[in-house]
Amino acid sequence: MAFNPSAPLDLADIQGNILTAYGKQGFPKGCFLLLNIRDAAKARALIETLRPRVTTAVRWPSAKTISTGAVVAERPKVTINLAFTFLGLLALRTPVRTLRGLPDEFIDGMAARGPILGDEGVVDGLAAWDPVWRHEDDEAAQVHVLVALNAQMNPTDGAPVAELAQMITWIKDLCAATDGGVAVLTGHGRAGDQDQQSLSAILRARPHGGFDPLPSEHLGFTDGIGDPVFAGQFPPDAEAMRVVGNGALTGDGAWRPLATGEFLLGYPDEAQEIAGGAMPLAFSRNGTFFAYRKMQENAVAFSDYIGASAVKFGAVFGIDEPLQARETLLAKIAGRWSDGVPISLAPTFADWQAFDHRLGLKGDRPRALSNFSYHDDPAGLKCPVTAHMRRANPRDALDPLDGPGKPRAPSGSVLNNRRRILRRGLPYGAVAPGATQDGEHGLIFMALCASLTRQFEFVQQQWINYGLDFGAGNDTCPLVGTRAAGSKFVIAADPASGHAPFILDKPPRFVETRGGAYFFAPSLTALRMLAMGVIDPT
Repeated sequence: MAFNPSAPLDLADIQGNILTAYGKQGFPKGCFLLLNIRDAAKARALIETLRPRVTTAVRWPSAKTISTGAVVAERPKVTINLAFTFLGLLALRTPVRTLRGLPDEFIDGMAARGPILGDEGVVDGLAAWDPVWRHEDDEAAQVHVLVALNAQMNPTDGAPVAELAQMITWIKDLCAATDGGVAVLTGHGRAGDQDQQSLSAILRARPHGGFDPLPSEHLGFTDGIGDPVFAGQFPPDAEAMRVVGNGALTGDGAWRPLATGEFLLGYPDEAQEIAGGAMPLAFSRNGTFFAYRKMQENAVAFSDYIGASAVKFGAVFGIDEPLQARETLLAKIAGRWSDGVPISLAPTFADWQAFDHRLGLKGDRPRALSNFSYHDDPAGLKCPVTAHMRRANPRDALDPLDGPGKPRAPSGSVLNNRRRILRRGLPYGAVAPGATQDGEHGLIFMALCASLTRQFEFVQQQWINYGLDFGAGNDTCPLVGTRAAGSKFVIAADPASGHAPFILDKPPRFVETRGGAYFFAPSLTALRMLAMGVIDPT
């Protein structure tokens, strides 16, 4: 039985981007600033100035009908959140007795974990990264602090609200006032001439003027579906709706929230343990870790490859209509149709159209898009066993008590429940007509979890970039995986259909890492400790 707090979480002590995906809450614009600390005392003073402006998880009015609980804060125009690398905490002169309690993988940093993540040697190592991320050996150029800003949008012109530019200017002025004590790092982008990483949801023009943000990314898939739900994250009414398909499966096929400690430090996790962390407990509690990854999406190569492969796929599977063949191939690769409908619930193009016609835009659509399992599809005849979504969250597919001759209700496993991650981020750049392969367009992806190695690194290494758990040998994820010689993606066919399986042979790499780091997102209590420079680790 997972931990279920008897009292609500201390929302005022938790940074808001941990519990809430801002992009879904009306903040489709933003940017990231990276800071370097050169004077600990001046940096602490800067943190103390920023701290009162940090956006917490305290509820604000929702523009949606989903209940978010009691409202005790105004909805901001721009959110601000802070996170630190290990080197950043070291530069702040955090006590060694506190630092030594931090996890090894966080201390190592993401660049050093390249062989585990599939980054090293794939695209020439760090030479393929934006310049800002390449300088861990240069103390004056190291990434120490991440300042994350998310903003509302002016729907008439699609631009961020004016308050975003004002906030950026304010932060840069604060850094300049430290007289070299804290510097805003440049080096974003391929040219390395930007001092911030800009973010924007993909926009759709309205027929009569104005713009709407889309929940999609540059490869054409609807994104941000199926984030895990953990105990205490939402008030009871919202939790009951969101947990279906996004929590943990029980033995009777129902869903429950995951344990709080899988995502927030200082709480029991699925093993009923409180993971060890940096001391004192108040420094770690209500914080979390996350992997920040700039993922360049090779949208042009992807579109060209899918276009050519869809013709072959249609011929093998007997799909004559080109659009149907293309959409079906994309769904087989992702595990969802382009609008987010799981292929497990709608295995064919006709099923997909009927599903959307039946459900439309009803309020229960989000729940319907998540309420499924792989229990009835062990061979991957509907959703390939190595489709992207099935790899990232196998649900009940790896249940050790399930299988041929063992009919039972869908049930998850500890293996899956302890590998979940919260996904945050927004697209960057644009894929306009005539876009080139080297253009700036992709996704800023952040994976939040209590254990970077048990959760994020395991999924990345074992499930995304290795296929043995799914009976696919060394074949990697067809969407975001690295590529080895002879890699492939197999789409199984129902023997009764008379069609042969289809093999995508030697697909190119569609997503490449352009930089990133491991960060610690502290609680407001820990931010105060860092700002005061008074942390008692005893």
